Amino acid sequence: MEYPTMAEDRVVRRKAPEAAGKERNYGLYAAVIFLSLGLVFLMVFGLFSLASGTANPFGKCVAVVEINGIITTEDTPPSLFSSGAAGSYQISKRIEAIGERDDVGAVLFVINSPGGSIVASDEIYRSIAGLDKPRVAYFREVAASGGYYIATPVDYIISEPNALTGSIGVIMTTYDASGLFEKIGVGENNIRSGEMKDMGTPFRNLTADETAVLGDIVQQAFQQFNSTVIENRGSRLDLVKYNEVLDARVISGRTARDIGLVDALGSRDDAVRKAAELGGIEYEGDMPPVCEVDVSGVQPGLLSISGLLHGLTARESGYSLEYR
Repeated sequence: MEYPTMAEDRVVRRKAPEAAGKERNYGLYAAVIFLSLGLVFLMVFGLFSLASGTANPFGKCVAVVEINGIITTEDTPPSLFSSGAAGSYQISKRIEAIGERDDVGAVLFVINSPGGSIVASDEIYRSIAGLDKPRVAYFREVAASGGYYIATPVDYIISEPNALTGSIGVIMTTYDASGLFEKIGVGENNIRSGEMKDMGTPFRNLTADETAVLGDIVQQAFQQFNSTVIENRGSRLDLVKYNEVLDARVISGRTARDIGLVDALGSRDDAVRKAAELGGIEYEGDMPPVCEVDVSGVQPGLLSISGLLHGLTARESGYSLEYR
């Protein structure tokens, strides 16, 4: 067994403190790197939270909800043929979830829709009406029929001067292609339990009794629309002018303000600031903090089978009732 000489022993002893110092440096470096990564993570998380609308670490924000396109009960998954859109149930549930967020001081609904299904409009309307936070609606380009209906329960409505709105009415559409079918030799045989069971078939026109039945349904829906507008807009409405546009005409934002269907004309930024004012949100600078809330997206992937099938097929229906 060989032992180190005295000279070698001094070298070993001299190196030991240096090695210990390096170990301490490595530990310091590791701590600095760990803390840096933690700070980066917190910054990224904060930015992501602001962008996604899941949280706002800097205090209260105005939640911005965009409702675009035709209002429908059906989800349209993304596909090669469509970017996809959420149906009214998904939209309403995401709106309801805003009420549970402590970081949201007020909600701005940016509406760009010509309306759509009555049932879908009712679902979204109820979710907006049920929010226990200050609410503002902003009409950008089109907020007509069902697009206007869903905005009526908010506290304040701002419209672009040239936005199209109004169209307060209900429509049900059926098709009569009997002339075409006769020319090409196509007929239809129905065995019915009642004389109106095939009401709305494209193989014949509606009878007078069938027109009366469907007309009654349309009028019931219209009365609901009309009473909802009057109830929510209250004393802000000029009823004489309002009754003049109940022929379901489309009107501009300017005319809507004169009637009392909207409260003011302005831009999206004006609407954000109004929402912050109603929510008591304090901020520095020109604009209050905003947290975007996505209510339009759906979960299936771009190439999902359901999305492809939805893009290639259409639902068949004899008639549908719409605020449109």
